[in-house]
Amino acid sequence: MNEDILTIEIGSTITKANAFELLPEMVFRHLAQGFATTTVAEGDVGLGVEQALAEVEANLGRSLNEPNIFINSSAAGGLRMTVHGLTQSMTARAAHEAALGAGAIVKLVTVGALDAYDLEAIRDIRPNIILLAGGVDYGEKKIIVQNAESLASLGLQIPIIYAGNAVIRKPIQEIFESAGIETLLADNVFPEVDVLNIEPVRYLIQGVFNRHIIHGPGMSRLGTLTDHQILPTPGAVLLAAELFAETLGDCLVLDVGGATTDVHSVSEGSREWADHLTQPEPRSKRTVEGDLGVYVNAGNILAMADDMNTNIHIDAVKALPQTEQEMAYTRWLCTRAVETAIRRHAGVVMDVYTPTGKRQVVLGKDLSAVKYVIGTGGALTRIPGGIEIMRSICTGVGKYLLPVPGVAVLIDRDYLFSAFGTLAGVYPEAVKNTFLAWVADQI
Repeated sequence: MNEDILTIEIGSTITKANAFELLPEMVFRHLAQGFATTTVAEGDVGLGVEQALAEVEANLGRSLNEPNIFINSSAAGGLRMTVHGLTQSMTARAAHEAALGAGAIVKLVTVGALDAYDLEAIRDIRPNIILLAGGVDYGEKKIIVQNAESLASLGLQIPIIYAGNAVIRKPIQEIFESAGIETLLADNVFPEVDVLNIEPVRYLIQGVFNRHIIHGPGMSRLGTLTDHQILPTPGAVLLAAELFAETLGDCLVLDVGGATTDVHSVSEGSREWADHLTQPEPRSKRTVEGDLGVYVNAGNILAMADDMNTNIHIDAVKALPQTEQEMAYTRWLCTRAVETAIRRHAGVVMDVYTPTGKRQVVLGKDLSAVKYVIGTGGALTRIPGGIEIMRSICTGVGKYLLPVPGVAVLIDRDYLFSAFGTLAGVYPEAVKNTFLAWVADQI
């Protein structure tokens, strides 16, 4: 009997388990799936995991054969993080991109010298990790050192990552370590003008997440089930998107949930607009819209809507819609969430006036070269009309640099995208082959 492979995703509300078999041709075959309510409120997420696993085995018709287990989670509320850089357009933005790409929840971004109000905000946030950056290599030093001293004075016993000017790495390390603060050093996120280097920071943040998540209720027990790193769920989705793009071409992944809408894109953009960019963008980009959700944050979407004929009352919105009317409400909310989130994620074409005349510039991410748009998560995959919602944003270049009409639109109906990202670190080729088979089956 082939080895069973099991992925467990512990979400904020739902725990999902998927059993796979790795076939000789290095393709994953999905065997069974199980769901349960996440049991954080009961003080042990393991209870929900056990229920999901029981459903997997019931659907499989047998017990799992000593499975190789992989876990991703967002049940501990994510990794609260503050980011501190020198300039908004350079190091602060680069550090912010690195944090989001690693699955952290960025609660505060500051630019320049930290003041008393910034320090008070950091205390109130109670971050799990702090990222300090600033200056290109061999550039500004004074403000960054002052910021390190200010952060050290807070007395927070949490890890601090330094990813700024390389020439002051040693004094920064000494400042934090003399205050008894764990210091993690990464290469500069912005080593040169117009050069982004966010992967080393992403790696460190995911390592901190792996340690942090174990402190969630019942997670320490689950940590003994796996020999692999526990990934943040958004980080797993981004890893899957990166492997998908490497295999099939540039992609955009939309994940609409009850509380947030996450957008992941993997693309260098088009040659046509490359010369119009005003600042570098990462190939892999993630944005989290914490105000856009089809249940917890449905009120926010209703409040910003310009269509006053919806007649949707907040009490009529359900977490798990059952009737046709409830599904219609959720579909409307999902459509508005996607439209708003993609405008926030995509690059904007702007006219600027120079001594030589008017020219067009692009601020943000160019999505016009995207070849695949993928919907995952609950709302887009479970509510009828998900493909039409995603096609509606593929309008090409106008004010925003959006995917062009006619790109392939795919639905992750079995909700496996994050599971594949969780497997990607150990089985990258098998995940790529599985994506090839999955796309061939849909197109």
